[in-house]
Amino acid sequence: MPAPERIPPRSVTALDLLAQGELTIRGQVREASNAVLFGSVSHAGEEASCVYKPVAGERPLWDFPDGNLAQREVAAYEVSEALGWSLIPPTVLRDGPYGQGMVQLWIEADTSASLLGLVEGEEPGEGWKAVGFAEVGQGRTALLVHADDIRLRRLAVLDAVINNGDRKGGHLLPVADGALYAIDHGVTFHVDDKLRTLLWGWAGEPLSGEAVTALGALSAALTVGEPLDTRLAQLLTPAEVTAVRARVSALRDTGRHPVPSGEWPAIPWPPV
Repeated sequence: MPAPERIPPRSVTALDLLAQGELTIRGQVREASNAVLFGSVSHAGEEASCVYKPVAGERPLWDFPDGNLAQREVAAYEVSEALGWSLIPPTVLRDGPYGQGMVQLWIEADTSASLLGLVEGEEPGEGWKAVGFAEVGQGRTALLVHADDIRLRRLAVLDAVINNGDRKGGHLLPVADGALYAIDHGVTFHVDDKLRTLLWGWAGEPLSGEAVTALGALSAALTVGEPLDTRLAQLLTPAEVTAVRARVSALRDTGRHPVPSGEWPAIPWPPV
């Protein structure tokens, strides 16, 4: 696939381009379990690469009977923006060649960045956080670790808010300018605890000051009648929106990162 065009700060925003641009399909991401199409959007002299996930190409999930993956992906983007961290690429819900779906700005990852690893021994080492032990073959185990990185810590908070049931390593996209983006948020917002992630390194630790501030702003934005509340009501069920508020309140009340519940596998499989 060709490298994406970076959107310059001109009159057309990335969201405008994604929502209003002419959508052209150029290929398919075949490793995906649902239909994921690679394409481009062009509008008012601007063009960018994008991912298009049509609702018609989704496989039903027995434990997510309401809504669809595309709507939850857009809802996750809206919550990310409300937290002020811009952790998810610009994402919209719109019509396309195969019907309504999620369209998201394509992000080219910096493959030289190292955020996850396996190490020998029982301690993660300086600059790393331990997740747990993993089988590596021939009866051997290694310690799974992730970077002690503020960007990942913010993402861990976002995942707790949206109840992400599938935070894998392949969903992390660091880019050359130092930003970190995360993708694939279709398995989110369930009313029951579904949090499965590789980012357990801060489990039980106090939230950072910036996280406390961001959660306070998110709580205010979720007030009934506020724009975010109205938008989420268009994308999620009333029970799911209520559950978002409850998770935000719980995080603010405890002041700590959540810990695995023990009622659901804590780490997604496969982890990448």
